[in-house]
Amino acid sequence: MSIIGQLTDASNVAVLVEVGGRWAMYKPIRGERPLWDFPAGTLAGRELAAYVIARATGYAVVPPTVLRDGPLGVGTVQLWIGHPYAGPGTNAPVTLVPARQVPSGWLHVVDGQLGDGREVSVVHEDRDDVRDMAVLDAVINNADRKGSHLVRDSAGRLWGFDHGLTCNAEPKLRTVLWGWAGKPLRDSDLAVLARLDGALADTSQELARTLAELLPEDDVLGLRRRVRLLSKHGVHPTPSRSWPSIPWPAI
Repeated sequence: MSIIGQLTDASNVAVLVEVGGRWAMYKPIRGERPLWDFPAGTLAGRELAAYVIARATGYAVVPPTVLRDGPLGVGTVQLWIGHPYAGPGTNAPVTLVPARQVPSGWLHVVDGQLGDGREVSVVHEDRDDVRDMAVLDAVINNADRKGSHLVRDSAGRLWGFDHGLTCNAEPKLRTVLWGWAGKPLRDSDLAVLARLDGALADTSQELARTLAELLPEDDVLGLRRRVRLLSKHGVHPTPSRSWPSIPWPAI
C-alpha cells in the first residue's frame, strides 16, 4: 500500500492510496474523530459492515471494502470509483435545480436557499438502483447520506460510500434519498428483507458471525429490529421530527 495523499476536507483521516495498481481510500482507526453519539474506534467496523450487508442483500452499490493493516495502522480500505483527480462529473444521482422545477425522472426531496439568495430544490434520480440505495440506507440506519456520497462510474453504475456513521442501535437516518418516503416497498425489497432477517437470526451463518465481530452487540440487535420493522410495515421510512432528517451539507 503506497500513500498518495490525504483528503484534507474529510472529517476523519482519509488517505488516498495505491494498492496493486488500483486507487483506494484508506481510513485508519487511529484517525477517527471522537463523536458523542458513536462509540470511539467503531467507524471502521461500521464501514465494513455496510459493505458486508450490501453484499448480503444483493444491492451491489458499495465498493469492495476490507479491513487491513496499513502505514497508519488498521483501518478500512475501499476501492476508489473513477479517478481521484477527475471532476465530480455531470451525471450525479443527486443535484440542485431551481426551486420546485423538478425534471422528469427525478424526485423532489427538500427546498432551500443558497448563500446568494437563490432558491433551489434538492432532487434525486427516480431509478431502481437509487431506490436500492435508499432501502439499504434504511437497513443500515445511515446517518450521513449526503448527495456527494453517491456517484456513477463511467459505465453509469451507481456507487455509494462513506458509511462510517451507520448501524447505530438508535434511529439516526439522515439522508437526501427521501423521494420514496411513505411509499410501499417493492416486492423485491420485501424478499431481500426476509432473506436478510433469516441470515441475521442464524448465528451459524457467516453474515451473523461477521457482524458480531464488527459491531457492538446492541447495534447488531438494532439492525435485526430495523429489518423486521421494515418488513412489517412494508413502506419506505419517513423523516422523523425527533432528529434532523437531512445531513449537513446535503450535497
